[in-house]
Amino acid sequence: MEILKTLIWIVQIITAIGIVILVLLQHGKGADAGATFGSGGGSGSLFGASGSSNFLSKTTAIFATVFFVATFGLVLLTGSGNFGGVGVMANMNNKSVASGAVVSSAPVASSAASQQKNQIPN
Repeated sequence: MEILKTLIWIVQIITAIGIVILVLLQHGKGADAGATFGSGGGSGSLFGASGSSNFLSKTTAIFATVFFVATFGLVLLTGSGNFGGVGVMANMNNKSVASGAVVSSAPVASSAASQQKNQIPN
C-alpha cells in the first residue's frame, strides 16, 4: 500500500510541475511565451496550422484531470474512507470557542469602576 501511495505522490508532483510549465507557456494577452512553439498559426510551425494554443490547452486539461484524480486517490488511501474526521475542525467536537469576548481573570472591584472605564471623556 505504501508503494501505491508513493507512486501517486510522484504522479501528483510531476503533474503539478507540468501544469505550472504549461500555463506559463500559453499565450497570454501581453506575454509571448507561447511563441516559442509557433503560436502564430503558420503551417510550418511545430504543432501544425492550428498553432500551439489548442495543443497546450488540451494538454493542460489532461494534466489537471490527472492531478485531481491523484489527489482524490490520496484522500481515499490516507483517510481510509473516513471523511467525517478530515479537516481543520475535526477535533473540535465538545470544545467551546469564545465569541470574540476577552475574558479576564482579574476580579472587578465594583460595577461603578467598570462603568467609568467604558465612558468617553468630554
